[in-house]
Amino acid sequence: MKNLKSALLVAFITLFSNGIFAQVDAIDKSGLAIGGYDVVAYHKDNKAMKGSAVNTAKIEATTYYFASKENAKAFKANPKKYLPEVNGYCAWGVAEKDSKFSINPETFKIVDNKLYLFFNGDFNGTQVNTLDIWNKEEPKYLKAIDEKWASIK
Repeated sequence: MKNLKSALLVAFITLFSNGIFAQVDAIDKSGLAIGGYDVVAYHKDNKAMKGSAVNTAKIEATTYYFASKENAKAFKANPKKYLPEVNGYCAWGVAEKDSKFSINPETFKIVDNKLYLFFNGDFNGTQVNTLDIWNKEEPKYLKAIDEKWASIK
C-alpha cells in the first residue's frame, strides 16, 4: 500500500511538472482553441481556467471551451470581445519574430481589454518565457503586432 501511494505521488508530480510549461497550438488539429482554456475567464476572472466540452461555442471550424454556461453565453453574445489577439499565437513571436509560436495557455496578459498569449517553456534546452521579454518592451510590441500579424496570418 505504501509503494502504491509513493507511485501515485511520483506520477502526480511528474504529470503536474510537465503541465506547468506545456505548450499548445493556438488551434489544434481537431479545431480546439487554446488547449481548451476558457477565453472569457481570462477577461472576467483574470486567470487561466480550463473549459469543458459541456460548455462550447464554435466559430467556423474552431471550437472554444468554457468553464461555465455563463461564460459560453457571454462569448456567444460578443465573440470579438474575448477572442485572443493574433488568433491565439504567441504575441511576442508575432511582434518580434514575425512567426507563429505555440503558447502556454497559463501565460497571458490582458492589455486594453485584449487577450495576449505567450510561449513559456523549454526551447532547445533553455527555459523561455516570452511574456517576460514582452513586458520589457511592451509599447514597441503593441505598436508592431497588428502590422506584423497582417503580413503573416
